[in-house]
Amino acid sequence: MGFRILHAAALLLTALNITLNGAATAPSPVARNFSLEYKAVVNAVPSGATRLELWLPVPHNDPFQTITNLTIDSPYPYTESTDSAGNLMLHVAVDNPGQSVPRSPWNIVTMRLNATRIEHLQPALFGGPKPDHEESTAELARYLRPDRLVPLDDNIRRMAREVVEQANARTDLEMARAIYNHVVATVKYDKTGKGWGRGDIYYACEARRGNCTDFHAIFIGFARALGIPARFSIGLPLPATRGQGKIAGYHCWAEFYAKGIGWIPIDASEAAKNPAKREYFFGAHDENRIEFTRGRDLVLSPPQSDEPLNYFIHPYAEVDGKAFAGVVEDVTFQDAQPQ
Repeated sequence: MGFRILHAAALLLTALNITLNGAATAPSPVARNFSLEYKAVVNAVPSGATRLELWLPVPHNDPFQTITNLTIDSPYPYTESTDSAGNLMLHVAVDNPGQSVPRSPWNIVTMRLNATRIEHLQPALFGGPKPDHEESTAELARYLRPDRLVPLDDNIRRMAREVVEQANARTDLEMARAIYNHVVATVKYDKTGKGWGRGDIYYACEARRGNCTDFHAIFIGFARALGIPARFSIGLPLPATRGQGKIAGYHCWAEFYAKGIGWIPIDASEAAKNPAKREYFFGAHDENRIEFTRGRDLVLSPPQSDEPLNYFIHPYAEVDGKAFAGVVEDVTFQDAQPQ
């Protein structure tokens, strides 16, 4: 019932999205229903290890995705909690893992769920209804703060100002669009060499290449440098073609806040990979994704011994208080059959 109400509301909003000249309406948002299986696979643990701890991200409900039938299978006790940004997560602790975890790969946790993802379209960009209230100052302040790899310093502010001045942008919406156009036009989606994938704004600005984290580090950093709240989300991509199979890798995206409009979705890396959809991805996220967490520099619960996580989509593990890279995810999806 909850999803049907949500989907009907989304369709109603879209139906009201008449353009300013009254000539067209925004397309109805597309919904995608699928199941997901996410396994945390432990490779052989170090000899003599006395304690293995594992933290696993869990996708959440929001206006654009609904999670149902979530089940967790593990031979070990686990707790459910949230991290420092409020993201859902699991924690598993295994004592004497050298004895209880086999030497060969072992599925320490298996998470299964059903998901409905709705295409995220920003109605106000189509001349539709504007929000009836603004976000609180405290909420927006969260998304004006720097991250460790996306600092707010004079150099970043200078680069951001140069981009918007060149475009003669004045409003928050115009400035964000100028930054988006700049990133899409000047950064290449290229996962070769070293340094990419960390969302390091200085690496991305200098190398002008990378993956989605690098694209959105520039967008988010420049936006914040100009006083525009911007936030980072990460999850898993699904192929556009319906079916089933493995999901290799992750995907991340961003939103920024414009007064009088609200949160506006953007996906600069997808726009760079597909120039035909550059206009679409300024104001939209397609339905071919599932969001797990928001934010960066995350402290888990209970707190990890090592430094805060740059982002949280992979299983994170520590052995005897030290980061352990021997846990990986194995993810598969299957689209639901049409009713």
